[in-house]
Amino acid sequence: MALLVVRAIFVMVSVGIAVLIFNSDAMRSAPQWLPWGVLAGMVALPLTVIGIDGSIRRKDLTTITAVYFGLLIGVFLSYITTLALTPVLPFKSSNPFWTWLPLILGAVFCYVCTSLLLQTRHDFRFLIPFVEFARDVRGLRPNVLDTAAIVDGRIADLAESGVFESRFVVPSFVLDELQAAADSNDKQRRTRGRRGLDVLARLRANTAVDIEVLSPRDEAHEEAASDTRVVEMARQLGGRLLTSDPNVVKIAGVRSVAAINVNDVALALRPSFVPGDALSVRLVKQGEEPDQGVGYLDDGTMVVVENGRNQIGRTVQANVTSTLQTSAGKLVFARPAGPSA
Repeated sequence: MALLVVRAIFVMVSVGIAVLIFNSDAMRSAPQWLPWGVLAGMVALPLTVIGIDGSIRRKDLTTITAVYFGLLIGVFLSYITTLALTPVLPFKSSNPFWTWLPLILGAVFCYVCTSLLLQTRHDFRFLIPFVEFARDVRGLRPNVLDTAAIVDGRIADLAESGVFESRFVVPSFVLDELQAAADSNDKQRRTRGRRGLDVLARLRANTAVDIEVLSPRDEAHEEAASDTRVVEMARQLGGRLLTSDPNVVKIAGVRSVAAINVNDVALALRPSFVPGDALSVRLVKQGEEPDQGVGYLDDGTMVVVENGRNQIGRTVQANVTSTLQTSAGKLVFARPAGPSA
């Protein structure tokens, strides 16, 4: 609606300019057909501009801004250069070269500045702060989710805990990928896709979590792999990437994009045990030694309980005696502390 109002005002302003031309002194001695030609031209001009504007469905704001600032800086530099050359060059105002010199400098500077900004339009955020701030108006640094992090599911628990203050961003192509997986004939792939959609629905239902779906700014990487595109989008937004795929973390590191591996977060949140700590664990099998019972904590940490073989299938209270860090994870040794539950 607002766009229609702007276009209507544009047409009315153009007709108003035509009326001003009608009332000018030059039109009094003009042929009778000229005012009608001016009116037709001033009506056709806005309609043509509106038609061209409407035919361009997808507009890249960074390109438009680069052209705008390129022309602005080019005109400013040409004006400054002309002022600087006035006392030095032996040109008089009657010299034709001096008359056309500002136009020549303006053309050169406008081209150079516009070309430079177009080639580096993703790197001059300081020139267009309103574009960057519009992306981050509801958060300092957006958290960009990839397919692996969404399917993993643990990101929903972290979001609900209030660890993240800034908003979550789901790239539109990641959502399309999850939808395609949910409709796949492959059972395993279909399960992963539906799980990812359920996680997104859970995040959306939580009023404390701010999540939105955004399309990439630049379509130049449309044919690239999904991992590369999500890293590029995180770079464009100036945010950080959340994933559970270590390969994506490596790609982000090469491109200087901040990335958080959900697996590393889960590892860092594992409880740290020291000798004497009490814990509760359900023993599920026999250990390597005849009298040992083995159980697992909720985070997957293996607990070996001495003299626990006869308690297999029960939950026991135990005291930690020692810990051992192995390549497969942390191993906790304990002894029963009381009667079984």
